[in-house]
Amino acid sequence: MIETQVRQLPHGIDLSIRTCGEQGRPVLMFLHGFPEAAFVWDEYLEHFATLGFRAVAPNLRGFERSSSPSDASSYRAKHLVQDIAALIEIEAANTVRAEPVEASQLACLIAHDWGGAVAWNVANQLPQLMQKLVIINSPHPGTFLRELQNSPEQHAASLYINFLARPDAPALLVENDFARLWPFFENMNSHWLTDSVKDQYREVWSMGMRGGCNYYAASPMKPDANLKNLVLPPEMFTIKIPTQIIWGMGDIALRPELLDGLQDYIADLHIHKIDDATHWITHEQPALVKRLIGDFLN
Repeated sequence: MIETQVRQLPHGIDLSIRTCGEQGRPVLMFLHGFPEAAFVWDEYLEHFATLGFRAVAPNLRGFERSSSPSDASSYRAKHLVQDIAALIEIEAANTVRAEPVEASQLACLIAHDWGGAVAWNVANQLPQLMQKLVIINSPHPGTFLRELQNSPEQHAASLYINFLARPDAPALLVENDFARLWPFFENMNSHWLTDSVKDQYREVWSMGMRGGCNYYAASPMKPDANLKNLVLPPEMFTIKIPTQIIWGMGDIALRPELLDGLQDYIADLHIHKIDDATHWITHEQPALVKRLIGDFLN
């Protein structure tokens, strides 16, 4: 059974979370993206709870009932990393394992889209907080910057970022029953987007879009004139823990070239390219995604 609650973090941010499975078990944490919320992981939480894990899915800051600062600067990477690191410390503190590990450590951090952007940063900066990392259709910062700077195709595919970063985007997105949001799903394979699922999205989106749009406003990764001059330190890119990437190859926003060269940044890398899936592979093929994650955990 899915339980919902609010976790108060030491630095003054509240995250509403969804959990399944008993405390004390090894913890899996699932991070959602835009324009979604933690509820999208419910099927995964229940599945992995039956396999002996405690599964936790927070609503990232700015989403659903989590704290939603109004200033875009509050959504810079350092703040998002602080949120998830603090939540890991709380949720994994009482994990019981046969082998000695860090006191607060996830069995795995699993993330999609913007959740993946947060997860890449957490894994880079605080690898001791997790044993493994799973990324689903979320670009590594090194290859994303490379492609935005050098690929006209990825540059064009990412132009939507500039719209979502605009100050008026939150108001425009809620107009006419969220008419500008549904195409995010419907432009790819959306057989899973039933009327009942749409109602779940409406409920979350009705709580406000400002927080979600602030991720784009705060990000330096925008396809604009300033991007050519952006240089990020190489140490931001290295991932030292075992990493699995699950990638729907029909993603029209994130091109498959983003997978090229990842071995330069990740020593222990496992890539699964799924040809008949899109950015929304977690919805389109949940049985496959759950199996791949389960195999990686074992």
